[in-house]
Amino acid sequence: MSDRDERVDELERQVAELEATVKGLTEELVDRTERIRQLEAEHDLNATPDGDDGGEPERTAPDEAKGSETEGEDGSGDSEDDIIVA
Repeated sequence: MSDRDERVDELERQVAELEATVKGLTEELVDRTERIRQLEAEHDLNATPDGDDGGEPERTAPDEAKGSETEGEDGSGDSEDDIIVA
């Protein structure tokens, strides 16, 4: 076998290994995504009718809560009291 043939064989082996890795990671991602959806559905079902699930109260950013009222005095929309919640 020539050096070129050996190199091609090695590259083909590496490609097969990488394909197997990508396939495994993709399956794991799909499984975890499904599990996240299940947990979210359970969370929604366990919430009380008034929306209080016993956790911390949901917070909204001032822009969402007040609409356009959060604009600064200069109308720029910037305010020292703005709180960003991720």
